[in-house]
Amino acid sequence: MNKPISLVLFFVGIILVIYGVSTSDSIGSDVSRFFTGSPTDKTIWLLIGGAVAAAVGASGLMRGSKSS
Repeated sequence: MNKPISLVLFFVGIILVIYGVSTSDSIGSDVSRFFTGSPTDKTIWLLIGGAVAAAVGASGLMRGSKSS
């Protein structure tokens, strides 16, 4: 995987996690948590997607580029 793509994936993942954390503190998520005991689906998907994107980006950055 190219380093620029890995870098973009890493930063997009971090942004999604930050956005997911901020939406978990929203009023809609609080109402959902009150009635169902869990945050909204949007919050969960933002956190999962951000974590996966950041992990893939970080692994691509750590691997380095292979020369053929």
